[in-house]
Amino acid sequence: MLKVLKKPIIAGLALSLVLTGGIGSVAAQGNGHSGVFGENQKGNGNVQPHAWQVASLADRYESAFDIGAAVEPYQLNGRQGKILKHHYNSIVAENAMKPVSLQPEEGKWDWEGADKIVEFARKNDMNLRFHTLVWHSQVPDWFFLDEDGNPMVDETDEEKREANKDLLLERMETHIKTVVERYKDDVDSWDVVNEVIADGNTQNERGLRESAWYQITGDEYIRVAFETARKYAGEDAKLYINDYNTEITPKRDRLYNLVKELVEDGVPIDGVGHQAHIQIGWPSIQQIEDSFNLFTSLGLDNQVTELDVSLYGYPPVGAYKTYDAIPESAFELQADRYDQLFELYEKLNADISSVTFWGIADNHTWLDDRAQDANDGVGIDAPFLFDENYRVKPAFWKVID
Repeated sequence: MLKVLKKPIIAGLALSLVLTGGIGSVAAQGNGHSGVFGENQKGNGNVQPHAWQVASLADRYESAFDIGAAVEPYQLNGRQGKILKHHYNSIVAENAMKPVSLQPEEGKWDWEGADKIVEFARKNDMNLRFHTLVWHSQVPDWFFLDEDGNPMVDETDEEKREANKDLLLERMETHIKTVVERYKDDVDSWDVVNEVIADGNTQNERGLRESAWYQITGDEYIRVAFETARKYAGEDAKLYINDYNTEITPKRDRLYNLVKELVEDGVPIDGVGHQAHIQIGWPSIQQIEDSFNLFTSLGLDNQVTELDVSLYGYPPVGAYKTYDAIPESAFELQADRYDQLFELYEKLNADISSVTFWGIADNHTWLDDRAQDANDGVGIDAPFLFDENYRVKPAFWKVID
């Protein structure tokens, strides 16, 4: 990477010396070199320092973009809270702000988990991403039931279908209004709609996901969601459409065509969230760059919203059964991948305002579930910069550069 560090590596060494009690406790830190005492961690056979004993990622990329992490409320304390305060200047709720978490029953709200995350961000002067106002998953069934309790998608009478559409949009507007008015002074970026583009073939030529939202309202729910968010969040709020596999066609082009149409129609959208659930060998760096540039050409911001780098292809058949079974060579390949990614992110930093990891360390990742699903219930992934014991991995040294 070409950019000069805001906080040189020697700062990380100095911090490590302070925390470990002297020069005798630590060796020179750098790519693959040893750190401090503690449980074993892979990285060229050396024991690595803990995440809070090295230079800050947020400081390193301060002049480029925010560095964020997805969190659950219970992760705001202890060692995980310590890592969050040290390395990140932005956070997002992994699950606590999704529709089913906030409003499991119509009109009955549960703010506890979301409020804890908001308070943590406020107390530690962090930016806050909101994820997500509208999604086809983790949304309670009551949204899609008519006034008689029947599934709206099963209705065949045109007049009743129109009434159902109005009811669903009204419920969505109420949900968005209530959430936005509560958090508008704390949230910096809103994932307004999430994953509205289909992966494969669809009955509609635009490639929109044929969710219950779409079956009942067409694309109107997307437009109304953005308009409602702008109405209650204000002109300064940053509104995003968020999706995965934004780097590959035809999904990338379907998303681009939708976003271009929304922009041309005056729908208030400020940027695209690229989830970036990627793998060591896929997609290519060129594909990732092309996707960023495509949406930049529309005058929109880009955010990397759910970054993790899986050790496997898809499906992850043949996943390692335990963390200790993962060879150092796999972590080195992952480090090279992260190096390429952050080199690109810095190159395009004028067009990228935030990079958020979908977790803190390897001991908590949705990718473990995916590995287990593909391997008869036994499998583990390791997608982040910090291992299961919160020690730095080879990828960290590449990213901190």
